Amino acid sequence: MLKVIIALLLVGSAYTQDFSKVKIEREKLTNNLHVLRGMGGNIGVLSGPDGVFLVDDQFAPLADKIRAAVKLISSSPIKYVFNTHWHFDHTGGNESFGKSGSVIVAHENVRKLLSKDQFIKTFGREIKAKPKEGLPVITFNSRINFHINGEDVNVFHVKNAHTNGDSIIHFKKANVFHMGDTLFFDRFPFIDIQHGGSLDGMIKAHETVLSKSNKKSRYIPGHGSVASYAGLKAYVAELKKIRTILKKVKRKGLSLDKAKAKNPLAEYDKKGWGKYFIKTDKFIDIVYPTL
Repeated sequence: MLKVIIALLLVGSAYTQDFSKVKIEREKLTNNLHVLRGMGGNIGVLSGPDGVFLVDDQFAPLADKIRAAVKLISSSPIKYVFNTHWHFDHTGGNESFGKSGSVIVAHENVRKLLSKDQFIKTFGREIKAKPKEGLPVITFNSRINFHINGEDVNVFHVKNAHTNGDSIIHFKKANVFHMGDTLFFDRFPFIDIQHGGSLDGMIKAHETVLSKSNKKSRYIPGHGSVASYAGLKAYVAELKKIRTILKKVKRKGLSLDKAKAKNPLAEYDKKGWGKYFIKTDKFIDIVYPTL
């Protein structure tokens, strides 16, 4: 219970649910590729006789529940844990999985950020450095490939998107991309400007993924439901439209407060984009000064 309370204090009002009540839900994409949802970022699970390849691990108090959910899919051990980026709702279980023998892998910037105390100004939250067991032991700069369970897993870094250390995981045979928090599907994204993120970078990341896709591709977002090719294409078009709207307001020389008062993204409130983690005003707070 103490760990739960500490985690809640770190995460703040965005996640006020008691972790003990969280249920891990499972969605099957192919015979050996699943999505797990609990609290925090969506988890990818590639299973098979070579061991489980896990993409992200949510919050520390959920590690045992995640293990139990994985065991319902495969009896193989969790061999690799891949962090799509450094945020605590995607890397919270690192220490637990690292201690139990899983190999943690991530972009080199993820290890750098996890190795030191961090502070997220947007939410006023301090994040303590990971102990040795929670740090990635394999890092890469641009690309890394895994050949496991009959699948070719191609991982590539996208620059300055959600953060400065984002990875896209492409399960080639399954024709599925795990996009981490470069994709918040059908909602306003959180862009960690402080740690290298940008709206332009997120849009470019989506375009890069689309260029590697076909009409049957599917996309696991960091938050939200699994998207289709048409869905991702429509979403990036909306982000471009949002960028255009806010730039037009910015060109008028309006301050941040005056810009928000005009409610330039009202149509997205009607679509429900602001009902999730990032509210409409918070999104404008983050993005408007950078345009």
